[in-house]
Amino acid sequence: MSFIYTAVFSVTTIGVICAAVLCIASKLMHVKTDERVAKLEEALPGVNCGACGYPGCSGYASALLSDKSVSANLCSPGGADVLAKISSILGVDAGSIEKKTAIVKCSGDCDAQRKKMEYKGIQSCAAAKPLFGGESACAFGCLGYGDCQKVCPSEAICIESNLARIIPHLCTGCGLCVKACPNKLISVESVKIPVFVACKNIEKGAVTRKKCDSGCIACGKCVRECTAGAITLADNIAVIDYAKCTACGKCTEVCITKCIHKSYFPAVS
Repeated sequence: MSFIYTAVFSVTTIGVICAAVLCIASKLMHVKTDERVAKLEEALPGVNCGACGYPGCSGYASALLSDKSVSANLCSPGGADVLAKISSILGVDAGSIEKKTAIVKCSGDCDAQRKKMEYKGIQSCAAAKPLFGGESACAFGCLGYGDCQKVCPSEAICIESNLARIIPHLCTGCGLCVKACPNKLISVESVKIPVFVACKNIEKGAVTRKKCDSGCIACGKCVRECTAGAITLADNIAVIDYAKCTACGKCTEVCITKCIHKSYFPAVS
């Protein structure tokens, strides 16, 4: 029986020694954390969208405390309420936050797009994209299977006529839809932009027209009509320089295919 007592004593001794070592190590290697990190993480919306430019809300919270040059108004999804909380925790005046919304740069719904095949695979844009670019003849357009809708935390996206559409008053500008779209059709823009080109097809106009009635055909009418010189053609598509745009809206009126749309928030100045 003595060997049993010896084993028990040995194990107990080793356990006590290890516990003592761990206690000492915890004291010597303890790293103080700023309690404001937890407060900031709680104040942030927790969407972890990356719209602020950092890897999630935790990364943004840490950056705010470690680098004073990091702006406190980068959380678009949080809006003014979150900005006020961040300002209070940091004890600074963070100014204001710019309202942003997602826009879909495609006008090709079921009525406008031609189909090159019938797709019966997984109902996902990411799955359909590698299979000849989906069933639409236009490989640049909206695939319509709602990958963007599935990741939207605020239910601000709906699919109508096989085309993703933004519900502007629900959109927080988090940008998760931007990452989900395999055709890179969605971007997050300031609500102050007056107009945008809802097309990404860079093929020649004649080719585009055969595939979609709503695509930009690079006819140049908008360029000639814009007295401010805010519109140019690049890669067979109209490009708007918002620094020059005067919001006159003439480009939307003369666009042959009506692919230049007015902003979701025309009243914002």
